[in-house]
Parts: sequence; C-alpha cells; structure tokens
Amino acid sequence: MKARVHVMLKNGVLDPQGEAVRHALGSLGFDGVEGVRQGKVIELDLTETDKDKAEARVKDMCEKLLANTVIESYSVEIA
Repeated sequence: MKARVHVMLKNGVLDPQGEAVRHALGSLGFDGVEGVRQGKVIELDLTETDKDKAEARVKDMCEKLLANTVIESYSVEIA
C-alpha cells in the first residue's frame, strides 16, 4: 500500500521559499502571480493492507515526525 503526505505551512506563517519563487517568476516575465506557497510531498511504501489502519499509522507518523504541526498542516492519501 502507498501513502502520500502533503505538508504545507499553515496560513499566516511566513513562507520565504514561496516568496523567493514568486519573485523569480516575476523576474522571468511570469506576471500575475500574487502569491506562492511551497510545501513538500512525502511518499511512503507500507506493508499494511488495511486502509484505515494505514491512514491512522501515517497520521501518527505526521504528528511525531513528518510535519511540524505548530506551523504546518498535512493531508494523507492512501492508495
């Protein structure tokens, strides 16, 4: 079973990487980009075969390691 975790900074948290990308896009002539938020995607290969158990396990991983829940939010996809 595969899991995909999307981690993003929460709204209101300064995103200097996103701002650097927005600025670079403008410098390259891509006008009209008012904001960029940059995040990360983590893909996990799991041995678990029960979807609900896999999702619970991955959420536990996010809470303990994969996301800084003070400043980041996350979503989990199980396939």
